[in-house]
Amino acid sequence: MKRLYGLIGFPIGHSFSAAYFTDKFTKEKVDAEYRLFPLPGLENFPKLLQQYSSLQGLNVTLPHKQQILQFLDNIDDAAMQVGAVNCIAIHKENLTGYNTDIIGFKNSLEPLLKTHHTRALVLGTGGSAKAVQYVLKGLNIAFANVSRTPGKDALLYADITPETIQQYPLIINTTPVGMFPQTEALPLLPYASLTAQHLLFDLVYNPVETAFLRQGKSYGAATKNGFEMLQLQAEASWEIWNAYL
Repeated sequence: MKRLYGLIGFPIGHSFSAAYFTDKFTKEKVDAEYRLFPLPGLENFPKLLQQYSSLQGLNVTLPHKQQILQFLDNIDDAAMQVGAVNCIAIHKENLTGYNTDIIGFKNSLEPLLKTHHTRALVLGTGGSAKAVQYVLKGLNIAFANVSRTPGKDALLYADITPETIQQYPLIINTTPVGMFPQTEALPLLPYASLTAQHLLFDLVYNPVETAFLRQGKSYGAATKNGFEMLQLQAEASWEIWNAYL
């Protein structure tokens, strides 16, 4: 039976994963298929598993990375600490959750770090932000969260002053702000305070250069989009799924 993999989330029409894995399976002559399963909510997730009994693995994207945990039989330690899962291995009806965003982000960010990148602003507080925070802790980089809504552990965008920008040479956007088709949207920050000492990392990969990164580049900052991270996390998912064969 042909192996079946897929992606759950909503909306997922813009997904990178289907094209990436379809191309990979063709090039590597793997007898497998990758499908998109748009799920606005998770109430139909059990029905999906019943309908597609040949499913051996799933990727999970917004808005389900945190809520999916309740459906899993086992959760990898790192994913449990993060509280978010973006990869599920399915073996004999047993669901095991992993977070390959951790691997993708760490391996994409680390080569860019300089000795002065000791403090980071993390824009957003969702599942992707939690993976980023996990990596930063492991790299001994202090961080502050930035959110649109008041919270005891987060700054508001209105709180970010030029002095704040100067204190945090690493700024990471974990939100979908600026993603296609809203490509001119960007987080509200005092960009004029950026310098060549700053590194801006955007988890968004479509467009290739978001308005956030474009602003950073205009003030001399180093920039990186989320495409390599996405590739790395996809390959990590593939390794996990194959470990269960």
